[in-house]
Amino acid sequence: MRVLAVVPARGGSAGVPLKNLALVGGVPLVTRAVRACLAAELVDQVVVSTDHDGIAATAREAGALIVERPAELSGATASSESAVLHALDALGADPEVVVLVQCTSAFIDPEDLSAAVRKVLDGEADSVVSGLPTHEFLWTAAGAGVNHDPAVRPRRQDREPQFRENGAFYVMRASGFREHGHRFFGRTAVQPVPARHAIEVDEPGDLELVRALAPFIDRPEPIDVDAVITDFDGVHTDDRAYVDSDGREMVLVSRSDGMGVSLLRRSGVKVLIMSTEHNPVVAARARKLGVPVLQGLADKRTVLRDWLHIEGLDPARVAYVGNDVNDLGPMAEVGWPVATPDAHPRVRAAARVVLTRNGGSGAVRELCDRVVAARPEPPAQPAAAVRARPRFGPVAIGDTLVGDGEPVYVIGEIGINHNGDLDIARRLIDVAADAGCQAVKFQKRTPAICVPEEQKGQIRQTPWGEMTYLEYKERTEFGRDEYAAIAEHCAERGLHWFASPWDVPSVEFLEEMDVLVHKVASAGVADHQLLRALAATGKPVILSTGMSTLSEIDAAVEILGTERLIMMHATSTYPLPPEEANLRTITTLKERYGVPVGYSGHERGLQISLAAVTLGAVCVERHITLDRTMWGSDHAASLEPAGLEHLVRDIRIIEQAMGDGVKRVFPGEEAPKARLRRVTA
Repeated sequence: MRVLAVVPARGGSAGVPLKNLALVGGVPLVTRAVRACLAAELVDQVVVSTDHDGIAATAREAGALIVERPAELSGATASSESAVLHALDALGADPEVVVLVQCTSAFIDPEDLSAAVRKVLDGEADSVVSGLPTHEFLWTAAGAGVNHDPAVRPRRQDREPQFRENGAFYVMRASGFREHGHRFFGRTAVQPVPARHAIEVDEPGDLELVRALAPFIDRPEPIDVDAVITDFDGVHTDDRAYVDSDGREMVLVSRSDGMGVSLLRRSGVKVLIMSTEHNPVVAARARKLGVPVLQGLADKRTVLRDWLHIEGLDPARVAYVGNDVNDLGPMAEVGWPVATPDAHPRVRAAARVVLTRNGGSGAVRELCDRVVAARPEPPAQPAAAVRARPRFGPVAIGDTLVGDGEPVYVIGEIGINHNGDLDIARRLIDVAADAGCQAVKFQKRTPAICVPEEQKGQIRQTPWGEMTYLEYKERTEFGRDEYAAIAEHCAERGLHWFASPWDVPSVEFLEEMDVLVHKVASAGVADHQLLRALAATGKPVILSTGMSTLSEIDAAVEILGTERLIMMHATSTYPLPPEEANLRTITTLKERYGVPVGYSGHERGLQISLAAVTLGAVCVERHITLDRTMWGSDHAASLEPAGLEHLVRDIRIIEQAMGDGVKRVFPGEEAPKARLRRVTA
C-alpha cells in the first residue's frame, strides 16, 4: 500500500451537532469524504477514525475501513494528527504517503486529491496543503495590513496569488509525518482548489450554504429509485396558466416529458402526480401520461406517507420533484428530493438534486432519463423463449404506451369518411382531438391494384356525377400533399395519425410519410405479401382480426412477430349486431398470442365498445363522421361528434373505476366507517 487516506470523524461537534452525518445533497458529509477518496486514482485505501457507532456504520457502507477512536483522542481539544497517528498504529500500516481528509469540506475533487498525492510521490514536496488562490488584502483588528503595505496597493494583475488554507486535505510523506508529528514539514507545497470547493462547514450557516450549492456542484449521477412523485404546477408546466374568455385554463407542457414517463413506467418505476389544486387540466395531463393523480391535497406530506405505505415502497428509494414551499414536506419524506432550477430558494436548498431544465421545458424528462439510467438492463432472451411465453407488455406508439395497465388508446377511424375532401378530413381530426382521442386513422390504397378487374369499369353514381368505380376510388384517394397537410394538422392538435395500407406501394408511401405505426385492415390478414412488407418496416403493427379464423391469424402472426404487435378483435359486419360482437374473443386472443388486444367496433351506440374496455381492451377504434346521413359506405356505422365525446368520457370513467384490485379502505369510507361500523367479539 503506497497511499492511505485517513478521515477523522468524531461524534462530537460544537458548531453543528453530529456534523459528520449532516446531509449535503442528500449524502452525509462523512460519505462524501469517503467517496472522494475512493474516487481518487492514487489513493489505495480509505480509513475512517471515529468514536461514534452511527458514523462508523455510514462510513463502512460507503466503503471505508473503520478504526475505533479512543475517548482520549475524541475530545474537542484532540488534534487531527493524533487521530491519523493512532490509525496508522492501529492498522499496523506503513504507507509511503498518508492523506488527512476532513469531512468539513463537502466538495473535494478526487482529481485535486490525486494531484496533491502525485507531488509527494514524485518528490516535488514532502507535504501538501489544499488552498484557495486569493488576491485578498488582509487586515488586523487594529487596522494594520497583514499581507500588504497600506501605502502601496499594487494592482491584482501585478501580484502573485497567495493561498488560503481551506482544510479539505493534507498530503504527507508518512515517514516525515511520524518524525515531526504534524502535517507541515520539509518542503510544503499548495494544491490549488477552486472557490466553489473551498467552503468549510463549521457552523449552521456554512451547512446551509453548501446545501444550497450542492445541486450545482455535484456531478449528475443516475438516480436509483423505485418511484417518482411529482408536483404538477411548475414541474410539468412553467407555472403559468392561460385562461380563455370562458374561464377555461390551459397550460404549457413539454412533449418530451411524455416519452420520459413512458420509459420510466416501462422500466418498472411507479409514477404519481400530486397537486394541492383540483383542476381538470391536471387530470387531463395525467390521463395523457397514463399515471395516477391525487388532487386537492391540503397536506401533501401525510398523503404521500400513506401512499408509500399502501404501495409498500421504501421512502429512501423514492424521488419527489417540486418547485415551491408546499413541496418541502413531501421532499423531506423521501431519499431523493428533487427541485427544478427555478424553484423557491428554500426548495433548492432542500433538494438532493436540482435539475437543469425548468418545468414545462423538459424537467420531468430529465429526471426520468436519470432514473432510467440507474435501472438494470433486462437480460437478453432467445427469440424462441419470448414467443413461447405470453408477453402482455405494452407497445410504444410514439410517446404513448399501449397495453395492459396503460390508458386505453382511442383511435378515431376517419377511413374514407372524408369523401376525398381535405377540409372534411381536417374537421374530423378536430372532432377526434376535441373528444380526447389519441389518434386518427385513414385508409391508403393504390386503386389500380386494389380494385378487382371486374369492378374497375362498373358505372357508379357519385356526388361528383356518374363515373367508373376505378375513377371514383381514385377521386377519393388522398396523395402526398393531402397527407402532408393531415400530418401538420394532427401535430397541431396533438394527435397521432396513421393509415391502413391495402397494398405494398401504399406501405412504401406511408413509410415516406414517416407514420408511427401501421394498421392491417381485416381484409389484409391473409395478404402475406403485404404483411411481409409491414414487418420489414420495423414499426409497430396493429392487426385487425375481422372475418378471420385462428389459423389465418396464426399465419399472420408468424410473419409479423409479437414484439411490436397489437391485435384488434373485430367483427366485419356493418353495422354490427350485438349477437355477433363476441367480446370474449378479446381474452382468447390475449391468451393465445400474448400481445395487447384492443377492439375495433362497427356497431351503433357505445355499449359494446365500453364493455370491451371492461374485458381488457387496450385500445378502441371507432369510425367517426360529421353526420351519419352523409354519402358513403361507412358513415351509417360511424359515431358523430357527440357520440365520440361520450365514448371517450365513459372510457376514462371506466378506467378510474377499475382500480388496482387491492382491497383497502378509501379516504371517503373513513367517516362512515367510524359512524356505522359495529365490531363484536
